[in-house]
Amino acid sequence: MAVFKTAAVFSDHMVLQREKNICIFGQGENDKEVKVTFNGKEYGTKIKGEAWSVLLPPMAAGKGYELTVSCGSEIKQFKNVAIGEVWLAGGQSNMEYELQNCTGGQELLKADKNPNVRYFYSNKMSYIDDTFYEKEAMTGWAEFSEENAKQWSAVGYLFAKKIAEDLNVIVGVIGCNWGGTSATCWIGEEAVREDAELNTYWEEYYKETEGKPEEQQIKEFKEYEDYHEKWDKECTKLYSMDPDMTWDKVQEILGPCQWPGPKSCMNPFRPSGLYNTILKRLVPYTLRGFLYYQGESDDHKPQIYQKLLTRLIKQWRADWGDQTLPFLLVQLPMHRYKDTPDGKNWCLIREAQMNTYQTVKNTGIAVVLDCGEFNEIHPKDKRPVGERLALQALHQVFHKIKAEDAFGPVYRSFEYVERGIELSFDYAQDGFEVHGEHNGFEIADEELVYQPAKYEIKGSKIFVYSDQIKKPAEVRYCWTNYSEVPLFGKNGLPLAPFRTLI
Repeated sequence: MAVFKTAAVFSDHMVLQREKNICIFGQGENDKEVKVTFNGKEYGTKIKGEAWSVLLPPMAAGKGYELTVSCGSEIKQFKNVAIGEVWLAGGQSNMEYELQNCTGGQELLKADKNPNVRYFYSNKMSYIDDTFYEKEAMTGWAEFSEENAKQWSAVGYLFAKKIAEDLNVIVGVIGCNWGGTSATCWIGEEAVREDAELNTYWEEYYKETEGKPEEQQIKEFKEYEDYHEKWDKECTKLYSMDPDMTWDKVQEILGPCQWPGPKSCMNPFRPSGLYNTILKRLVPYTLRGFLYYQGESDDHKPQIYQKLLTRLIKQWRADWGDQTLPFLLVQLPMHRYKDTPDGKNWCLIREAQMNTYQTVKNTGIAVVLDCGEFNEIHPKDKRPVGERLALQALHQVFHKIKAEDAFGPVYRSFEYVERGIELSFDYAQDGFEVHGEHNGFEIADEELVYQPAKYEIKGSKIFVYSDQIKKPAEVRYCWTNYSEVPLFGKNGLPLAPFRTLI
């Protein structure tokens, strides 16, 4: 007999989505009646199988409500419920990066009073064991306080804070992220395996786990966790003593870093794992849309990242039953470790992210090229990331600002002109600002051999040329994993990286 319950995402202090049908859902015994009471009205349904859901009508923003759900003598009451904006913050470690650790985070925790932001941290478990549902039941929504908000996503909070201020509504963020994860971790197995290129992720997983009983996989992964916990502590000590120590030297001293561990049914980085243990547990909680900051862990397969990201968007929208749900993504910033060659793989990820934005409807992109840190994959200043995502929402979703205020310049087209190439851009009607002395432009001949180029700003256009190339074929800008970022729009937002393709 199924135990009657609401999904774990329903709790005191929760935020329900304004101006949309609100789905309340959970589990129980087949054919039993469920009643939901909210804002003076009662709604009912019968449990089918072991699942039930009730749709509430669209409502305006508000707060201080109570929600009661009952099934026979079982009654669940939720207090301090708000109606506002609800966004799911997905991705890997840069979305996971905590408010207490970001630039200015400690000051925000102390100084922010009543920011109208609430947060739900998903149950972070990668494997459904005997403790899974018990730990899931301990999750819940929280209001902002210095203590409560320490571990909130810095990007999610800074996004929500600006939206709350500009729209004067309470904003709820659902944290659904895990450091180091591929996009395939957040997509169902069938969706990944239906495409031959994407299926390489599953093929690699099966190759290493084939013939291994689940018990053996669990044992091996737990042994790895013990090893890595000790290794990571010693690694932190080494870097505290010598921040410039090379990675090779660290491993010479401590032994090999075994992260991300063996392929295993317990490993959070396995394909589709967190999709089942985290994301699907939230479906179909009513949302305004998705925020997404990820791509770093797919940089070994950048050529298929556009396909992968597009499939993730399709999957999430299908799960929520709404193919129009806004999806706002962060384009990766500059990054390179000092002892790692520039493989230009992050350039391809950034291009895939921009192409996805330009080809998939109801998406937005926060260009944060200038927000990277050399030798640091986790830039500490998350304010521009959160606020640029908010600009995308204010333009794309809420229609409160113009596109020119939400974007820096974005490459549109080129024309061959007098031994050079003239570039045209969207959102550059006021021209460009030059920061620093780095050039950023390269130009290629007909053999597609690139070399540094010169450039001239001509109002909203840029002319790129080289004295050594008489017949230029292509131009690219900031086509590197890491460099300084030279060009910005007059609104202070960076020119997005690009390459022209013939």
